[in-house]
Amino acid sequence: MPTVAIVGASSDRRKFGNKAVRAYISAGYQVFPVNLRESQIEGLPVFRTVADIPLDHIDRVAFYLPPAQARDALKTLAGKSIGMLILNPGSDDPVVIAQAKELNLPVVTGCAIIAAGVRPEQFPDE
Repeated sequence: MPTVAIVGASSDRRKFGNKAVRAYISAGYQVFPVNLRESQIEGLPVFRTVADIPLDHIDRVAFYLPPAQARDALKTLAGKSIGMLILNPGSDDPVVIAQAKELNLPVVTGCAIIAAGVRPEQFPDE
């Protein structure tokens, strides 16, 4: 089963960080929500950082964070094998992209939900 970490996952179903969790569940991924303040999102346990996920390799990591937080979160990817880092709109700041490239991360920009093969509007706010 492919794996994905959603960094900036949210329990608020109106936010894209939640829609991404639901999108990847529906696409058959093992989903690891990452959030500093939540304990459970969509019935899944939440990890404080990507470093806390008990896997050496994660197929995809999707960021739903403002640039300052994204820069800090990039550091938590050290020591993990990442297949693809997706910087969603809002996280795709040029400084964040440059830092990801300096860390030799396979970075792409775009919508991680669409990359899962679905569309955000398929996941209602309620």
